[in-house]
Formats: sequence, structure tokens, C-alpha cells
Amino acid sequence: MAEEKKGEGFVIKDKRFSEASESSRPQDEPQVNKQVQPDDVEEPAVDAEYPQVNFTNFIISLSTSALFHFGDFPDYEGGKAEKNLPAAKQTIDILDMISEKTKGNLDANEASLIQGVLYELKMRYVKEKG
Repeated sequence: MAEEKKGEGFVIKDKRFSEASESSRPQDEPQVNKQVQPDDVEEPAVDAEYPQVNFTNFIISLSTSALFHFGDFPDYEGGKAEKNLPAAKQTIDILDMISEKTKGNLDANEASLIQGVLYELKMRYVKEKG
């Protein structure tokens, strides 16, 4: 089936049936061949509960993930908190890698945050492992 291009929009074609079997298409099912313009696509609603995406919140999110793996939070509501030290170590390693890769590109607050988080998580890992 040839692809149609019209303007800058998208063309959606129903390919469930071949052109040869158009006559066998159920009559109550309309053929889909609608051009969708980029302006027609709705943006997903941003939930007001989520914080702004920035470097600081990203680092806090990763540190929270490590704390989850240390067993500080239950898996589900009312569930049992379980430790997963290899996952906690992997998250710490990711934070360490981010620290190395962003060295010299962070402002003083961001550099202080990531170093402080890394220190606390590494000390916690040693305590949990020992």
C-alpha cells in the first residue's frame, strides 16, 4: 500500500485489511484514513504533583531510589520493606558516574548536593554491607 504524504501532518491508514479484501470489510466499521496535524495532537496533562525536572530533582530522585533499595520504604502500601544492596550499589555507581561526567559543569549548589548525597549513600552502603 503506498504511503501518502500531505503537508506536515501524519496519515493514518487502516492496514488490517488489504485493498483486495476491501469488499469483505464489515460495513459497520468505517475505513480509517484521517490526516492528523501536529496541532491536533493533545499534550498529556502534566500532573501538578510532580516536581520540576532539573538536575537537583534528578539527583534527589536517584538518592531516593537508593534509599528504597536500602529498605527504607515498603514496596507497596502496607507491604514489607526489602533490602536490595546490589541495586543500591548500582544507583550509587550511577550517581558517581554522573558526578564524574559533570565535573566542572555544575554550579556550587549542584556540586555540593551531589557530593553530599554520594558521601551519605556510600557511608550507608558500607554500614549495610558490614
